[in-house]
Amino acid sequence: MIEEEYFEDEEIDESEFYAIRPNKTQIKKQIASIFAMAEQICELTPAQIAEFSLPERIEQALLDAGKMGRNAARKRLMKYITAQFRTLDVEAIEEKLARMKNKSAHAVREHHQAERWRDQLLADTDNHQLTLFMTEYPEADSQHIRQLQRNGQKEAKEGKPPKSSRLLYKYLKELIADQQVFPSDTAEDDDLIDEDDSEL
Repeated sequence: MIEEEYFEDEEIDESEFYAIRPNKTQIKKQIASIFAMAEQICELTPAQIAEFSLPERIEQALLDAGKMGRNAARKRLMKYITAQFRTLDVEAIEEKLARMKNKSAHAVREHHQAERWRDQLLADTDNHQLTLFMTEYPEADSQHIRQLQRNGQKEAKEGKPPKSSRLLYKYLKELIADQQVFPSDTAEDDDLIDEDDSEL
């Protein structure tokens, strides 16, 4: 069984997680936080998990946990992963996960924005929406968009496959993605500027 591969040469004792120490409450909160983080990571794709550059044994455990159902074996494996994470630079892992989630959130917003603009452009008959789009994205190729817009409207009218609609969405999404700046990156730059100013 999968869990036996991890525990055949070591025992995970509950006392390791909840041993009586000077600041027991804080330790329990820390472990719970790491456990929750491990849960989020094991739900990622194999390619995303690989980006953390974790030791092979831990990475494989995360992959295995992601394939398991919500049962006792998985819980035991997650405890093992949590214990292993505590031997690593947890803050670096948390920062990497936060950046990954932030990037995913931006990707979702970009997807919805591109869909909305595509639908508005395809429904547009007097170029009003195209004018609005060009105002917001002046670097866009208006002729290219207009051609895809007309072709997409024609395909919809004739009941043909929405090839131009898909191409329009792809182009719009690229434009929107190029214009996005992650707030976290901006905040970090601001912090650096503030630090520099304070030294003047």
